[in-house]
Amino acid sequence: MSLVKEFWDFLKVRKKFWLAPILVVLVILSAFIILAASSPVAAPFIYTLF
Repeated sequence: MSLVKEFWDFLKVRKKFWLAPILVVLVILSAFIILAASSPVAAPFIYTLF
């Protein structure tokens, strides 16, 4: 949790709020890829993204 707070403080100080949506999308995509690798049900959906 401290990593999230530190990153948020970095965004506030440096005024780089445009990094937040990029980070959120990367986290969602990586979670989806990990889910698709471990589950045969979600595997076909990964091909529609890429």
